[in-house]
Amino acid sequence: MTKYQTDLDRIVSALEAGGEIYRSRSIGTVRVDKKTGGAPVTDVEREVNELLFRMLVQNGEGWLSEESTDSEERLRCSRIWLVDPLDGTAEYLTQIPEWCISIALMEEEQLVAGGIYNPLTDELFYGSRETGVLCRNGSAPRFAADAELPSEPLVLASRSEVRRGEWERFCRESFRMRPMGSVAYKLALVAAGKADATWTLVPKHEWDVAGGVALLLAAQGHVLKSDGVPPSFNNRNPLFPGLIGFSATGVERLRPFLELVSTGAGFRDCLPWARAFASSSSNS
Repeated sequence: MTKYQTDLDRIVSALEAGGEIYRSRSIGTVRVDKKTGGAPVTDVEREVNELLFRMLVQNGEGWLSEESTDSEERLRCSRIWLVDPLDGTAEYLTQIPEWCISIALMEEEQLVAGGIYNPLTDELFYGSRETGVLCRNGSAPRFAADAELPSEPLVLASRSEVRRGEWERFCRESFRMRPMGSVAYKLALVAAGKADATWTLVPKHEWDVAGGVALLLAAQGHVLKSDGVPPSFNNRNPLFPGLIGFSATGVERLRPFLELVSTGAGFRDCLPWARAFASSSSNS
């Protein structure tokens, strides 16, 4: 048994229990409210949030979740759970199978284990730095043909960012671009080797990305914030300016693009992270 096997068992059990709640509710029975700022929130994700808290948190452990009132008590804890009971609310409400439950465990300032579950496709990704990333693929209809990555690198883009035109600058680059929902789900797919990279051009909260980052680190992938600095978690302000993740092989497969961007050629806002990734690739 690995050091974090008991924690991984708790993560998997909590993800599957949360998935059962989502599958038990038809979308027509889900109540949708508005948060401050206008973002939608559902009664079912609040129910799942309460379940995850009961199943995961033990004495002395901290908690940071999108659907819980934050407390500075977590800043004094050595073990913290970072949770999003529903990443991809827009996709969930429109029944696009690109949303998930996301869980990460942090210990002594390091993400040590994580798990992501897509209840609609029954895709389960979980792991630790000891185990690597373990996958249960379920139906996974959109990725069933991607057991072998194509010769052209695959980058998963934010559907909403693509819709707003923010990815048009990348349309002529030497990689395939696939718009998708849920940043946590995209990070999990990269960690599982089903894509080479993903990045977001807008700020994200720790709970949005912690589970995916934990999996990428478990898979020996590479993660930076958009300012080119590795992310840290359990901060007083849990907001990142943006996040970029590459698989273990994705940096090398996308090296021509990274070297282009690192010169500042038309992608000035990407310069810090591209330069850092290009440097790490050339030194490997």
